Amino acid sequence: MVAAADREALELTLATGEMHYRSRVRGLWHKGATSGNIQRVVSLHADCDGDSILALVDAAGPACHTGATSCFSAVLPASVLELLDAVIAERARDDDSPAPSYTRRLLGDRNLRLKKLGEECAEFVVACADADRAQAVIEAADLYYHMMVALSGAGAGLEDLKEELRTRARLLSK
Repeated sequence: MVAAADREALELTLATGEMHYRSRVRGLWHKGATSGNIQRVVSLHADCDGDSILALVDAAGPACHTGATSCFSAVLPASVLELLDAVIAERARDDDSPAPSYTRRLLGDRNLRLKKLGEECAEFVVACADADRAQAVIEAADLYYHMMVALSGAGAGLEDLKEELRTRARLLSK
């Protein structure tokens, strides 16, 4: 976990051998005092500027208040394409919503999904034929979104597409 500590929190940590922190919301707090998830200090290491400390601890339980081992268990997408893929996958699972999203509606209606894909394809072709750079980029983004929704409807996603492209790249390099 990453947490802030001021002089008082650090002094208490050194005095007790257990981690203390300072937050805007909780003020000074002793990690694990309420949850039992105490963090006993194994060692403290200052960075080269002396303005950050890395604490190695023996933890009595999870670091995160959610019960996760780490407060950093959520993996963020590395690119906008991965973010889009994650959003489409999330919307695919969200089938109970009283007001389904546009993505959910597309995923629930094969004909609508494929009709929209065809429309976006045609709009992209026209923009490219007109050599309209700005519009071609806009239409490419629309086409990519609708292509990924269609791919999701076929039970595949970005990782499947990337793997196919890697396979083709290997074939080209031979």
